Amino acid sequence: MRSAVDALDHLVLATPDLSATTAWFAEATGVEPTVGGRHVGRGTHNVLCSLGPTSYLEIVGPDPDQAEPSGGRPFGIDRLTSPTIVGWAIAVADMDAAIAGARQGGVDPGEATAMERERPDGVTLRWRLTVAPSTTVPFLIDWLGSPHPAPQSARGLELISMCARHPRPDQLSDTLAALGVTLDVDTGPEALLVELRGPAGNVTFV
Repeated sequence: MRSAVDALDHLVLATPDLSATTAWFAEATGVEPTVGGRHVGRGTHNVLCSLGPTSYLEIVGPDPDQAEPSGGRPFGIDRLTSPTIVGWAIAVADMDAAIAGARQGGVDPGEATAMERERPDGVTLRWRLTVAPSTTVPFLIDWLGSPHPAPQSARGLELISMCARHPRPDQLSDTLAALGVTLDVDTGPEALLVELRGPAGNVTFV
């Protein structure tokens, strides 16, 4: 079974104002995020920072050039008042097999949705992902052979620590085990706790 850090594909930091958060993050960490692209039809766009060869931080917020989707933007972005860690993804090589395996373990990750976005250089990335029921439960992502975003993202950021709080730690640990990962979980209000370090300093999200 993989540790959460080893399995991590990306962390999602959502914000009500992508431009403002990008500027704050660059000043706080010394890492200037790379422009990712637009999620057409979702009403969002993002910037990215590498955490290693196969993992990265995604900062995502409302795209002012897109209309607000009828169902609202993903990750509860429309309700946020400040930058917040709202989710994390683990990479899988075969989405259908991963979903089936999780269901056999008693956890249903839901159905996978196909998505895509175009990078500034014109390359279109395509992937499939599930939707997690909460911040502490990861969603699954399969990049379908598309180039992984990490190598093309801003370098210099390091994931120092990642753990969780949950009112029922054993329940969350069992759910994570069914998804093939382990993570330290303490008792408390549900949250994902993350510390990141850049050349200019650390930032912590609780």
